[in-house]
Amino acid sequence: MKRSILFLSAFLTALPLLHANAVDSRISAVTVYTDRAVVTRTADTKVNAGLNELTFNALPAGLLDQSLQVSGSGTAAVTILDVTAKQTFLPETPDPRRKDLEDQIKTLHGQDRTLNDRSAVLRSQSDLISRLQTSAVSLGTGEKSARPNLDEVKGVLDYGQKQLLELAAALQDLDAQREALQHKITALQNQLNELRPAGRRSVKTVVVRVSAESAATFNLALNYTVGGASWTPGYDARVASNDNKVQLGYFGNVRQNTGEDWSNVALTLSTAQPSLGGSAPDLGAWNLDVWRPAVAQSDDEVVRLTPFAITSANDKGYLKANTATRTHIGMEVQQVANYTQASVDTAATSATFKIAVPATIASDNSVQKIPVTTVDLNAALSYATTPRLRATAVLNAKVFNNSDYPLLAGAMSVFLDGTFVATSRLDTTMPGEKFDLALGADEGIAIEHKRVQKFTEQTGLVSKSTRITYEYLVTIQNNKRAAARVIVTDQVPVSRNEKIAVKVLSPAEKDAKPDTEGLLKWTLDLKPGEKRELTVKFTVEHPSDVQVEGLE
Repeated sequence: MKRSILFLSAFLTALPLLHANAVDSRISAVTVYTDRAVVTRTADTKVNAGLNELTFNALPAGLLDQSLQVSGSGTAAVTILDVTAKQTFLPETPDPRRKDLEDQIKTLHGQDRTLNDRSAVLRSQSDLISRLQTSAVSLGTGEKSARPNLDEVKGVLDYGQKQLLELAAALQDLDAQREALQHKITALQNQLNELRPAGRRSVKTVVVRVSAESAATFNLALNYTVGGASWTPGYDARVASNDNKVQLGYFGNVRQNTGEDWSNVALTLSTAQPSLGGSAPDLGAWNLDVWRPAVAQSDDEVVRLTPFAITSANDKGYLKANTATRTHIGMEVQQVANYTQASVDTAATSATFKIAVPATIASDNSVQKIPVTTVDLNAALSYATTPRLRATAVLNAKVFNNSDYPLLAGAMSVFLDGTFVATSRLDTTMPGEKFDLALGADEGIAIEHKRVQKFTEQTGLVSKSTRITYEYLVTIQNNKRAAARVIVTDQVPVSRNEKIAVKVLSPAEKDAKPDTEGLLKWTLDLKPGEKRELTVKFTVEHPSDVQVEGLE
């Protein structure tokens, strides 16, 4: 027996001693992607000679186990052996923000139940008084039943009426209190719904095993990926109408609902690729074809569909601009504040932006606007108009990205001479590329589009044909004090059937030649006060027994 005890003691002594240590860590850095975030937690901890288990408690339940990475350095030789994650279930919500909202809602529901119980008591009292009044005025049926005294009946009725009115007022007050409580509960529930879905009440615990040659201070970093975080690019484009420059403010709109706040962290944004929207309306093809009546059968009723007619739109937009540069207060000049500049690392079409100053982003799913950079870009200003659809000139800027920053697709707010004029979208634009910036409608360029003639005649002696002559007049006038370049787009119809012939009479091909879709373009350089008129004239000829679809 003594030999067995000595052998077991020697065996246990030979085993390395395991030291367990709960790590006190903080989030030091976060990299945000379009649908997730990589979080870096750091800690300075003590390790003992031999095996050590370093435990990170209460990490987000949405942590991806396969994303765990550990690194570190110490004052002695330390070897990282492995890292594991396990799920721990809790009796209550681990997210303090969600738990606070849930507790408030629970308290309000309790108050509502109390008010409901009081309402039930008051209604019971009201029913009892009503029954007493009925009993007081009822006539007895037996011979010995006393007839009610008139004064007594009147007294009972008066007392009962007074009590019923008081009870009704109290019930109305309770109903008003319950309604107010329901509004509060709904508001809190909406806030709760904005947070990350609760799911099961759990957290992740991560254990890092290390081996140290001797006692040491160990600087440990734990990286993990969580969902519930995203960012999208956003821009503020500021244009001065008397300057061929665009000042572009570049922002990252960051939101996160990971279950833990990011306080004073080093923030990095990794690129996304949203889609681009348009600005001025585009003309589609103006098609002509032989009309074929479509027949739709509904029981015994036959419905004939009428041909589609193209109409023109004539609505005006307005732009008012006022300038804003420096503000003078007395003799003191107020300097405009600048945004911080993020450093950028590019690889092919992607980029990462390292934000210059630490950021704090709460886990409440609210959007936080993080400055990335502000750049001055070269621009060429011109006006575009499609008067057949809209008699308005839209100011456009063709902007050259002469910065080192890739401009990723995102929403953009546009300011002209300090006045907000439009919302737009920016397509992904790499350094050295160009993009178009829509600056909104400007009433300083007057546009008019009207049909001045539609003439129908019959041709041919044997085979009768119908020829229709259309003539439109487009008027453009520059009412601004500076010269303006205006790009005008109009169209003529395109025949999709050999029986229909379209002949363009004006403009001449040297001035504007229609493309395969019938689109016409003019580039006009107008002096201040200058007016130009453009004529679009064409004929459409077809057999008289053919009905053409698409004509005005």
